[in-house]
Amino acid sequence: MHEMKALKEIKAVVRPNKLDRINEALREIPDFPGMVVSKVERYGPGGSGSIRQVLKDYSDKVLIQIVCDDDLADAIVDRIVAEATSGSPGLGMVWVTAVERAVFFNKTVGRAD
Repeated sequence: MHEMKALKEIKAVVRPNKLDRINEALREIPDFPGMVVSKVERYGPGGSGSIRQVLKDYSDKVLIQIVCDDDLADAIVDRIVAEATSGSPGLGMVWVTAVERAVFFNKTVGRAD
């Protein structure tokens, strides 16, 4: 039986204009596993309550999803934050969660049976 590596899932919601810089920075990390990118809309607090104002409060964002070895997670988060931050409010956020099991094509990680 072989030991399974601990995995993390990193999700980041960022402005679309930051994606190219983030992508370039992440590709510089040795063994970067790749990512899934989706277009999403973010709704934040501060609307006046009218439907017109509420619809204006939605903003286009990009959701980045990465599953990686635990030892790469900090480096990936640090690169995303460094490239996505500009000092303006509403840029987004990054969060990390543990992955109990992941099944990749041609290999299985996270289950020892």
